[in-house]
Amino acid sequence: MSSGTTTPSDLRPDPPHSPDDRSLTAFGYRQELHRSLGRYASFAAGFSFISVLTTVFQFFAFGYAFGGPVFFWAWPAVLLGQLMVAACFAELAARYPISGAIYQWSSRLSNLTFGWFAGWIMVIGQIVVVAAAALALQMVLPAIWSGFQLVGTDPAPTSADGAANAALLGVVLLALTTLVNVLDNRVMSVINRVGVTAEIIGAVLIVVLLLTHSERTPGITFHTEGAAQSGLLGALLVGSFTAAYVMIGFDSAGEMSEETHRPRRTAPRTILTALGAAGLLGGLIVLGGLLAAPSLTDGRLAVDGLSYVLTSSLGDGVGKVLLADVVVAIAVATLAIQTAACRMLFSMARDRQLPFSARLARVNPRTGMPTAPALVVGVLAAALLLLNFASPEAFLAIGTTCIVMLYLAYAMVTGPLLVARLRGRFTTDGTDETGAQLFSLGRWGVPVNALALVYGLLMAVNLAWPRAAVYDPAGGHWYFQWFTVLFLGVTVAAGVAYRARKARSTLPAEAVAPA
Repeated sequence: MSSGTTTPSDLRPDPPHSPDDRSLTAFGYRQELHRSLGRYASFAAGFSFISVLTTVFQFFAFGYAFGGPVFFWAWPAVLLGQLMVAACFAELAARYPISGAIYQWSSRLSNLTFGWFAGWIMVIGQIVVVAAAALALQMVLPAIWSGFQLVGTDPAPTSADGAANAALLGVVLLALTTLVNVLDNRVMSVINRVGVTAEIIGAVLIVVLLLTHSERTPGITFHTEGAAQSGLLGALLVGSFTAAYVMIGFDSAGEMSEETHRPRRTAPRTILTALGAAGLLGGLIVLGGLLAAPSLTDGRLAVDGLSYVLTSSLGDGVGKVLLADVVVAIAVATLAIQTAACRMLFSMARDRQLPFSARLARVNPRTGMPTAPALVVGVLAAALLLLNFASPEAFLAIGTTCIVMLYLAYAMVTGPLLVARLRGRFTTDGTDETGAQLFSLGRWGVPVNALALVYGLLMAVNLAWPRAAVYDPAGGHWYFQWFTVLFLGVTVAAGVAYRARKARSTLPAEAVAPA
């Protein structure tokens, strides 16, 4: 990759049995990031990006408002689709244990230009996800203590006060996560592991308490009463936004490969276990919330979401303790997502594929952290939060845009992988650091890969479809209705402009001189 070319030999894994600190040499890279992450830390990287508590609490109210109780059934459908994508990624993580996973995988399976756009879309999407995750604090902190509502009096994120307060809280959180991403990868790893452990414990407690405080039977999940979308299909399509937003980022375990011990063996497992654990816990939390809600018709579930369920059903004391655990999950999720975006910027800059590449690719030898990418991601994510001051609709626009960006980037990996399989260019041979066979789908590779690609493309279209009732319910903000499409267009156009300028700058002077 460092040479900027891709050959069929790039599809072969590097020699087995090589020590961790030399495993990058076959790919033309030096070991600069500190390799200090074990299996649980790798799992934590993927699980904390998904952060089931952060994302379910952030988007439950939206899913219920537009889908009614039946939106629950979008959850297993999305989980199945994402598990197929994750299985493909697990194969690639075993063969290409390199930071900048999406960019690296797509480039080696197709060509540098296509892979560059996959990485470009992915890193912009990750920056948007960082902003969206930071906004989630607004769903929890004011419910714990009204003093966290620093702007106005209405904490609802769909109100002007709530939207502005969400941006303010998000900026504070981004300042803290940026600091951690500059300090040391061991500090980052400890925070991730502690945070993920607390999140898992909290999620299990929430599931148990909600299910033991049920007000109704699971049969309610077949009802569409209260759904803003008419018909079962419409309720499920828009209701699927919640599950789609939750179950992204499992590839982060692959992003951290250069910092993980025995990544060929560890990363594939942690990609799948992170998604599986988050999918199971998240589905049970959604179900528990529907069963334990004091009322499905008073309107509060579609506005205040799970925070309302916890404090109403479990009492202020227990409810607020669990909400405090959700705050920890949000902070750790924001940190993990920012870390993943930093590794993507670092990987692309190391190949001299970004502006200011020399600075972005510089790793502090003492901390093992690329400092400049952390600052860039933090500042750009904070700038996106300012949209929340413009209108409450920005909350949803930012959230859905980041999902579409990541889904498209994922498809730009599963697509070339399917082509490579069909052309016989993707080998399933090789062994990991322990001498065991690399993770492989075997004869299921083609059908699983094909279904993963189709699922990803259809979901991206579903998410980006400019539904006025979803993206601009109050009317008068056409740019929010088309925000995802416009943002993606601007991202691609900026990428094309940069690539064209870069190509001209590398030509001999006489080649670009006017006639």
